[in-house]
This record gives sequence, C-alpha cells and structure tokens, in this order.
Amino acid sequence: MSPFYQLTASSLNGQLVPMADYAGKVVLVVNTASHCGFTPQYAGLETLYKKYADQGLVVLGFPCNQFGKQEPGDADEIAQTCHINYGVSFPMFGKVNVNGSSTHPIFHYLKGELPGVLGGRIKWNFTKFLIGRDGKPIKRFAPTTTPEKMEAAILAAF
Repeated sequence: MSPFYQLTASSLNGQLVPMADYAGKVVLVVNTASHCGFTPQYAGLETLYKKYADQGLVVLGFPCNQFGKQEPGDADEIAQTCHINYGVSFPMFGKVNVNGSSTHPIFHYLKGELPGVLGGRIKWNFTKFLIGRDGKPIKRFAPTTTPEKMEAAILAAF
C-alpha cells in the first residue's frame, strides 16, 4: 500500500479521514487560503472536480495560514468562503502547516516525493500535488499554475 494511503487528516468539521478512503482515485491535494490573490482558483478547482469526479478525480483542500496570514479564520469562516463564495463541494480539511517543524504528515510526505524548486519547501498558497490512482505522487504544480492548466496532467493520470 502506498504511504499516502497510510496517512490521515482531520476534515473541516473535525472528523478523522484516512487517505485510504481515496484509494483508486486520482487525487489533487492543494494548500489553500481564503484571503490570497490565488483564492479565485477555488472556482477552477471546483470546475475540475465536478467535471471529472465521475471518472475518479477528488480534490482535497488543506487551508494554511503560513503565508501572509491569509487564512486567519476558524473552520466556520473557511467553510463560508469555500462553500458560499466559491461553491466548493470537494472535501476541505482543517487548517494545517505545510512548512516547518509542525508540517502536516501529508505535506511532509508529498514534499519528500516531489521536492520542487525550493528544496522541499512550499513557496505559497495553492501549491498543488497530483497523486495517481495507485497513491503515488505524479506531479507538483506551482501556485501560479491555474487549475485549467492542470487538466492535461489530470487526464493523463486516469
């Protein structure tokens, strides 16, 4: 079993979710923020999710307040931004750290597998990791890469 499937995270409402729940799916993990210049990417991520969910795509959003304090709110405020402002229906998780000594295990694993240009650090909000149906990380996308520009890589992962 892939190490990714051995990890867990708390959902936005506090329930522990095993990543094994997503076994056999193409997974896009994104560190998000509600008050970032890239926040409008929520809409594009939701479009991808709705378009390809039936084929096995799932988008997992992980709010993070480590970059410019752009995710200061609590779970209710994050949910309001995601659901009301952007119509997000894909799974959202509790706030995590993606860098430093308290990095969430999912991001620790993904950065180790796909270190990127900063030697394993995440540069900013909306860094994205594409994971294949087998649980192996395939590709890392920069915060500036729009969801639309990831579509070909997602299709190739199916």
